[in-house]
Amino acid sequence: MASKNDPLAGYANNRAGYYGYGSPASAEQIAGWDIDVRPDGVGLPEGSGSVEDGETLYEDKCAECHGTFGEGEGRYPVLAGGRGSLKDARPTKTVGSYWPYTSTLYDYIHRAMPFTQPESLSADETYAITAYVLYLNDLVEDDFVLSLDNLASVHLPNEGNFVADPRPDVANERCMENCRDPGEIKILSEVSPRAAEQAST
Repeated sequence: MASKNDPLAGYANNRAGYYGYGSPASAEQIAGWDIDVRPDGVGLPEGSGSVEDGETLYEDKCAECHGTFGEGEGRYPVLAGGRGSLKDARPTKTVGSYWPYTSTLYDYIHRAMPFTQPESLSADETYAITAYVLYLNDLVEDDFVLSLDNLASVHLPNEGNFVADPRPDVANERCMENCRDPGEIKILSEVSPRAAEQAST
């Protein structure tokens, strides 16, 4: 319990059961964070982009790090080539040789690229750059247009070598009888910020 002299006591009593940290996220904020894309296309936004448009965008926003043809500049990742190299001592892991799903490519470009301006690309720009990287790997033709409707149907060469891990999430078996009492757990910061501060000193 908070002390009567604690200035937060009244606030804590009025907000019983509430942690008192931050504020509830709005539906708009949650939508802004919920940007992951599944291999079956769930999560993709409306939009489309062509290889032709992707080439222009790639040259402007990507080539400085990844090279004109996806060969990689300096120590930046190679995006194209490497087909058949995965059994080599030093395999070249690219979109065309290693990556599992086209959705992974779209998702990563959208959330993390360009390196200096992540999440700055529109949906159409992301579709276009994704289409161009697929083209660099000889996976689509130069007149190809990638969109919400067809992205899930574009399969990468190494997709079949990725499998779901069948192992359980935990190694221990759950106790079903004669189990030890876990005891009581108290989170002091929920009682009073001052109590938590005192406990840490």
